[in-house]
Order: sequence, then C-alpha cells, then structure tokens
Amino acid sequence: MVAGAASPLLTAPIGPTIIRLAAPNMIAMVVTMVTLMAEAWYVGQLGAASLAGLALAFPMMMLVMTLSGGSIGGTITGAVARRLGAGDRAGAEVLAFHAVLLVVLLAGACAVVFLLGGSRIYRLLGGSGAVLEQALAYSDVLFLGCFSMWVANGLAAIVRATGKMLVAAKCLVAGSVVQVMAAGALVFGLGPFPRMGIAGAAAGIVIGYAVAAILLLVFLMTRCNELRLRFSGMPVQLAPMAAILKVGALASINSFCSIAAVSAITAFIARLGVDVLAGYGIGSRLEFLLIPMVFGFGAASTALVGVHFGANMIQRALQSGWTAAVYSAALSGLIGVVIAAFPGLWANLFTDSESIRAACRTYLQIVGPFYAFFGLALCLYFASQGAGRVAWPVIASVVRVLLIVVGCVLLAGGSSPRPAHFFWLIAAGMVTQALISGMAIRLGAWTRGR
Repeated sequence: MVAGAASPLLTAPIGPTIIRLAAPNMIAMVVTMVTLMAEAWYVGQLGAASLAGLALAFPMMMLVMTLSGGSIGGTITGAVARRLGAGDRAGAEVLAFHAVLLVVLLAGACAVVFLLGGSRIYRLLGGSGAVLEQALAYSDVLFLGCFSMWVANGLAAIVRATGKMLVAAKCLVAGSVVQVMAAGALVFGLGPFPRMGIAGAAAGIVIGYAVAAILLLVFLMTRCNELRLRFSGMPVQLAPMAAILKVGALASINSFCSIAAVSAITAFIARLGVDVLAGYGIGSRLEFLLIPMVFGFGAASTALVGVHFGANMIQRALQSGWTAAVYSAALSGLIGVVIAAFPGLWANLFTDSESIRAACRTYLQIVGPFYAFFGLALCLYFASQGAGRVAWPVIASVVRVLLIVVGCVLLAGGSSPRPAHFFWLIAAGMVTQALISGMAIRLGAWTRGR
C-alpha cells in the first residue's frame, strides 16, 4: 500500500478487501486462544491450587490483552491509518514513534499497579492461602514483563494501519508458537530449563510476545514501504501521545464494561446454584470464541475506515464500516442460530452432568439467536476507532452494563427468579448495545462536527 491517494485500499472493492484483511487477524486470534488453552492445561497438571490461582489472575491478563490489543491498539491503527490516507507519511511516522512511547509508558503503569497492589487486588477478588500465593506467582512474572505484550500489540497495530494484516498475524502467530514451547519447558522444567511452576506459564507469555515484538520491530524499521519506524531524530512531543490517549482512554471503557457485565451476571446467577452457574459458564464461553472472528472484521474495518477518513472519503468510510459490521453480524448470527437449534453440540462437550447441560442448553437457546447483535455492536466499536469517534459505542456499552445490573437487582428482588430470566436479560443487553451504536452512527456520530 502506498500512502495517500495511490492507496489500493481507497479504490479496491470493499467487500472482498474486508475479507482479505480479516482472515489473517482471525487466524492470529484463534491461535492466541488455542495458546491460552494450552497454558491452562499446563497449569492444570500442577494441581487444584495452581489452577484456581490461574483463574484468579487470568481476567487481569485478559484485561491487559484487550486494552493493549483492542482499545489502545485499535486507536493507534485508526490514527496512523488516517494519516496515511491523507498522504501524510511524515505525520504517520511521528505518530507511530509516539505510539510506541505511549505503550511503553502504559506498560510501566500496569507493572506498577499490579506489582505493588497485586496482593490487595487478588484478595478483593476472593484469593487467599495457597490460591493467592499461586495467583501472585503468575501475576508478578507477567506484569514484570508486560512491556513485551504492550509493545508487541502496539507495533502490530501500526502494521495493521498500513494494510499489512498478514505480516502482523504472522509475527503474532510466531510469538504464540514460542509461547507454547517456552511455557511448557518452564512450567515443568524440561531439559536445561528451571521448573518454575505456574510462574513458567507467565514467563512463556512474556517470551512469546517479546519474540513477536522483535519481528514486528524489524519489519517496521527495515521492510515496511508505507512508513518507517524511526527512533533517531524524533523529538518527543506530548501532543501525539495525548491525541492517541484521548480516544484510547475512552475506548478502554468498553473493556472494563465487558468485565463488569460478566462479573455482575455471574454474581447473581451464582445464587441459583452451582449447576446453573456452571451451565452459564460453559454457554457464555462460546462468546469468547466469537471474539476472534469479530476482531478479524473489526481490525479490518479500523484500518479501512481510518484510511478513508484520512482521505476525506467519508461515504466510502461509512460503507466500509457497515459492510464489516454486517459480515460480522452474519457470521456471529449464523453460529448463534445453529447452536441454539442444536445446543447439545456445545453443552455436551464439557460435562456429563445433565443438570449443567440443561442450564447450558437454556442459555444457548435464548441467547444464541441474538449473537448477531453481539457481532454487530463489537465490530462497529472497532470501526469507530478508525473514525476516531468512539463515544457512542462506549455509551452503548455502558448502557448495556447498567441494563444488566439493574435488571439483575430487580430479578433478584422478585419471587423465585429462574435462570431463563437472567439469560433473556443478557440477550436484551446485546440488542440494546447494537441498536444504540448502530442508530448513533446512522444519525451522524462519525461525521458530526467535521
């Protein structure tokens, strides 16, 4: 891709281009999920305390992953893509340099928070005794080296802005492969490597992302035709970092809202019994498998919308965003409808308990048909990062959380709430978030004030 008017992204057919850009991102995200499953298997061999410790620390790792790769990463992709679309290669290079500085600073902030406050955080989440000890063993290594995750995801975001999705995916997949091997060797102490236990799983993450970061750095500094990442002759300025952080901080609310929604519904469903909670957990896990697919279309739409906004081709930017969102909704909706019609395909994979399976089937039959709204809302959020206008998708996410929390409180205060009531509430949240995001963009959320 050549920056500015010559960019093929500005003239290529939108539909096929989105699919071409989305496929590598999907593959990379699926590999990441498989890597996390391998990590859980390794830790599971160490015993119940280690597995419980991982369960306690894992959400914090996922939060950093979504912040660095999605919220801040997507903002970086959109900002750099807009500069390239405007034909401003020099501006794109300045922005890329400051994006790297910003992710290093944010990594440092994460490290300070969790290295100094990790014990208190995990105690608040219910950790104690051996479980807390294992959670901290994992967390301390992870956050001591979280710079590699932040830098790798920041560099991948810059690469995606140039349209080189395959390059970003290859580097991240290479890092995932290294992570699986390093974690296995360090958890169990294979060959010359020390036996680190659960800390070895965290070290594997750090090492894997470090490899990905090095590969991405080499590409951006030596082989990328669209821009060159340079560290010499670049004066440090606050304005470029502030511009990224202004949008990125707002976008980050979406990640926190996702965790808040899951935490709220889990807390209330837990009151209905262990089997219902387990069934809900199995059913909702399917949504985590949808995220890599949605992210594929979402990352593609971030770059496409960004480059078109930079070139002031607003209508084509809108068309790109909506096309990606429709693709995402169609794929998510198809999966949801199939699994709602045949819920046993998923429910029976994880347990032999009929009561747990029944709760899972109920969840999938109610929520599955609404997965299209889940895919639509999430993709529009990513597309809005390309436009640099994320306020309304974030508002939609906040409204979803409020709907779920208020609904849970009302249901819990009623007479004998059933699991299905809470599951319908989850579906209503998905629909509400999608409708608010979609209507806002249709009514000019991306163009107002330009």
